[in-house]
Amino acid sequence: MDEMRYFTSSGYKQGPNILLYAVVALVSAIIGGILVLTVAPGYIASRAGIIDESPATGAGAGTTVSAPPIEWTGDWPVTAVAQQIGPSVVGIINQTTYYDWFTGRQRPQESGGSGVVFKRDGQVAYIGTNQHVTQGASKLYVVMADGQRHEAQLVGEDWWTDLAVIKVTDANLAVARFGDSDLLQPGELVMAVGNPVDMEFQRSVTVGVVSGLNRKVSYSDEREFSLIQTDAAINPGNSGGPLVSMSGLVIGINNMKIASENVESMGFAIPSNVAQRVLGDLVIYGRVIRSYLGVQIIRAADARQYYGLNIDKGIYVRKVLSGSPAMKAGLREGDVIVEVDGQETSTLGDLRRVLDLRQPGDQVSVDFTRGGQAMSLEVTLEEAPEGAN
Repeated sequence: MDEMRYFTSSGYKQGPNILLYAVVALVSAIIGGILVLTVAPGYIASRAGIIDESPATGAGAGTTVSAPPIEWTGDWPVTAVAQQIGPSVVGIINQTTYYDWFTGRQRPQESGGSGVVFKRDGQVAYIGTNQHVTQGASKLYVVMADGQRHEAQLVGEDWWTDLAVIKVTDANLAVARFGDSDLLQPGELVMAVGNPVDMEFQRSVTVGVVSGLNRKVSYSDEREFSLIQTDAAINPGNSGGPLVSMSGLVIGINNMKIASENVESMGFAIPSNVAQRVLGDLVIYGRVIRSYLGVQIIRAADARQYYGLNIDKGIYVRKVLSGSPAMKAGLREGDVIVEVDGQETSTLGDLRRVLDLRQPGDQVSVDFTRGGQAMSLEVTLEEAPEGAN
């Protein structure tokens, strides 16, 4: 069986085979033409003239705005949406250095990604992207529609959510509007915009649907994402670009795809409601303000395998940190947490998602077992020290 692998969608200079791209483009154009002639008329007929104008929250702005109505001509709304979101999408170049053993010198190398402008402060434009796009950069550049580069500064990164903010000055960039990802429905038409294959194909537009919601994707035992799944094509270089609704609202930040011979068209995006909170914190604080319990945990499956414990669900508390909210509330080493705030908890990702919805000072209920006996207590959350889970 072919191994299923998750790949982030940042791009790397690899000298693309232009003939191959030309063939792919021709086939894609033929398929796209068939879709327009068969699918689009039915879609438009069912929605003729109807625009979703649900409110959207501006990341970091603390205000609620209404999506402007989009007007289009012809039978295909994607054109109008692409024209609206286009001025907010940029290319991002991450420049690092490596040691060239042949010459004995440090040499620059570049990788590419995408970003979307979510806030302006005078001449300063704040751009959201993926953390894996900005990671390790010695220099960052924003690539404009005309191909010009503007040097950018890193504002902040968040490894847990794979989000980052950079800023650039004196750039004539429009601000995108963010929508409510909690309102998404499977089957809803969406569009991805980005710069696949570095800057070779700038501002490529791909169209698909919301294939699924709250998809759990794990990078490791420590980091697990809950993502929007889409069949809109997401390729290397699309990382950090927006996933957009047909109301022109950003409802996700594209960040990965499944690479497997047995899998096609499975891309993923960070929900906009997660992105707005994280990007806003990064602008204000340079990091994300999180609440925490103060426990080190092990998944039930690992507790069974490595500790020989008879646990079929929940997370095993391996250690309670001194002075933490968990210790103050009475949690102990050996407890098995099964629910936090009414949400089943089986992994660190589950726990992180519940806590990320709460602020320091909030109280949460923790249901757990101790010695096989079901118990419950209230924990008053505190601000997590930097780097803490």
